[in-house]
Amino acid sequence: MFIVYFLLWIIFNGSFTLEICIFGIVIAAVMFLFSCKFMDYSVAKELHNYKKLFLFVRYLVFLIKEIFKANQNVIHMILTQKEEIQPELVTFHIDVKTPAGKAFLANAITLTPGTITVSLEDSKYTVHCLDESMSEGLKGSEFEQYIKKLES
Repeated sequence: MFIVYFLLWIIFNGSFTLEICIFGIVIAAVMFLFSCKFMDYSVAKELHNYKKLFLFVRYLVFLIKEIFKANQNVIHMILTQKEEIQPELVTFHIDVKTPAGKAFLANAITLTPGTITVSLEDSKYTVHCLDESMSEGLKGSEFEQYIKKLES
């Protein structure tokens, strides 16, 4: 949070000088101490979040790569004019514990072209796939593995 507060200070000031940097460090430290005292935040949580940052960046890179692959797949389906596109509804259960993790997984599925998360109830996902070939790999996907690592 300290770095977030400091970056917000720099962004809101619109310039970067030594004076703004020093005031930003002081103000970010005060805000961080306030967060620790009154908002149930701690330095241990801060360090834990920094450790997870690298994994989150890897997750985002993987998500972007999968979006591009799915785009190519959908474009290929359109350009080859496949005669029979067979949409499919797939239901599966995944062991993601936190609500944020479940939302991340549902959004990753929806962001990937050709698939839409229709419903999410507890751990049961219902996904509409543009073609049956797109339903392969939904359960046990790398998305699930990344999210489980982020949760732990």
